[in-house]
This record gives sequence, C-alpha cells and structure tokens, in this order.
Amino acid sequence: MCRSIKTLRPPVLPEEATEEDIRAAALQYVRKVSGFRTPAAHNKEVFDRAVDAIAEATTALLTDLEVRGHPTRKSA
Repeated sequence: MCRSIKTLRPPVLPEEATEEDIRAAALQYVRKVSGFRTPAAHNKEVFDRAVDAIAEATTALLTDLEVRGHPTRKSA
C-alpha cells in the first residue's frame, strides 16, 4: 500500500479526520492503484469518480468504526 496514506482513526490521529484528509488519502489510493499520478484527459472523469467513491467509503468506514476507548463519529 502507498506509504503516504496515513491512518485516519483515533488514537493514531488524535483529532477527527477532516474531509481534506479523507480526500487526500482517497487520491493517493487511486494514484497507486491506477499507476497514474495525473490521469490523461480521457481518463479524468473516471479517475475523479473513483476518488469520490473511495472518499465516500472512507467517510462511512470512519463514521461506523468502533475503536475501544474512543467514541464513534456518530455519537460524538
């Protein structure tokens, strides 16, 4: 996995992950999987959709994830 993607949950990240943190991680993931740092014009839309989908899935994961000793985002 890409080393520049950081863990976004407590206690590794003491504060709540921001939308910007989540989007940056999603972008790094799509870059790693696709092998492209920047997509060609004809692939930009699919690249952007993938980043959006992964960011949405990451937000859902962080919202629902239960970490002992830390409240979930839902109850925070």
